Amino acid sequence: MTSSSDNPATPQAEIGVVGMAVMGSNLARNFASKGHTVALYNRSPQRTRDVIEQYGSEGNFIASETIEDFVASLKRPRRAVIMVQAGAATDAVIGQLAEQMEEGDIIIDGGNALYTDTIRREREMSARGLNFVGAGISGGEEGALNGPSIMPGGPAETWDALGPLLEDISAKVDGEPCVTHIGPDGAGHFVKMVHNGIEYADMQVISEAYHLLRYAIGLEPEAIADVFAEWNRGELNSYLIEITAEVLRQVDRRTGKPFIDIIMDSAGQKGTGRWTVKEALDLGVPVTGIGEAVFARALSSAVAQRQAVHDNTLPAGQLATCETLGVDPQGFIEDVRRALYASKLVAYAQGFDEINAGSQEHNWGINPGDLARIWRGGCIIRAKFLGRITQAYENNPSLPSLLVDPHFKSELENLMDSWRRVVAVATQLGLPVPVFASSLSYYDSLRAKRLPAALIQGQRDFFGAHTYRRIDMEGTFHTSWSGDREEISY
Repeated sequence: MTSSSDNPATPQAEIGVVGMAVMGSNLARNFASKGHTVALYNRSPQRTRDVIEQYGSEGNFIASETIEDFVASLKRPRRAVIMVQAGAATDAVIGQLAEQMEEGDIIIDGGNALYTDTIRREREMSARGLNFVGAGISGGEEGALNGPSIMPGGPAETWDALGPLLEDISAKVDGEPCVTHIGPDGAGHFVKMVHNGIEYADMQVISEAYHLLRYAIGLEPEAIADVFAEWNRGELNSYLIEITAEVLRQVDRRTGKPFIDIIMDSAGQKGTGRWTVKEALDLGVPVTGIGEAVFARALSSAVAQRQAVHDNTLPAGQLATCETLGVDPQGFIEDVRRALYASKLVAYAQGFDEINAGSQEHNWGINPGDLARIWRGGCIIRAKFLGRITQAYENNPSLPSLLVDPHFKSELENLMDSWRRVVAVATQLGLPVPVFASSLSYYDSLRAKRLPAALIQGQRDFFGAHTYRRIDMEGTFHTSWSGDREEISY
């Protein structure tokens, strides 16, 4: 390990990391643990000194107190990963690096940037002869240290210089690194955005399953933890199911109560879920499960409004009980498991639909099978059935929907009755299940021969002459509603 005061004249670092908060320092430690010499820089030099003091013995680090020394310590082509707050802070660091770097050097933004910002930044850096890579990194603090799933975009030629380093630090599943070049400019950050949107839906529907087991059939948190631990041994095996069991088993040390009962039921969010829904709206892709998950977090955070409504005791109608409905607790647990699996499949299917639409819109050429493969390890939504998703896209790269893959179609056939029962029971009990219900409604809409949209088109033509198409002939038509109601062909 060297410091800024004794940086060698000959650059030594194979890669550098800017930003020494937990994610940045863990990523730097990951690179070092694989035998790479890593340059470190933070706006506050003390943060860098703290990292060296705590972890300097773990590998070869070159700590710098100025951006000039940091860049000078990097081998050509220089590779610098930015791990700072998205937005203005990222732009500031990019500008500082660009002033010091030379043609062919690579700036990598490893934060959760909005993909349109990445497109802009890539264009600006390209004009200066620099390569800019927006890389989605999933796995949180633990993943950054021990092996994340990485989704780099940017110029394809950067992969030769950057790929081997990212493969070294990424998670491995069956010997395969959980990283691949996603596509040009903003492709990597777009995919990471949708990944996070799927994560929102996955977390929400798992929470809905917990809520049903707790408040429909009265299981205590520890018993529900046992249920989730058992589910994690089967087709629902995933990181989120695994940690759910851990959270539910936790006991609060101060009160002795279940940990889940002392947490405020107000969920936070950092924006990537909202971005996913906004972009889906612009692309015309229905991501109903993801959307409901985002809205559920927003509603949970409306604490004052919820309290005011609760105090006003809004009518609930004639609610049933599990006893009056004849619900068998063990049978209901299995129904919830199956409904959870079905709703998760819909969330992933909708996410892949949005990725495919974004890829077509921006000519990125994203391979959905590659995404499922690199999400099998390291990332938050890693799950057993991602292997099946990879296989589905290998069998048919042009799948119109993941749900029509023969394997998942067969799975859904076995899940349907339970899914419908769970939504029906939850409604009769007055328990909210926004993602369970919206996912089922999406599924039924997708498979329906006719949708209510025909009436909407009739209404639009009536009040705004927006025209419509017919099922029995080509062309566009309008009915003269305020006149003789003759049909006009365009």
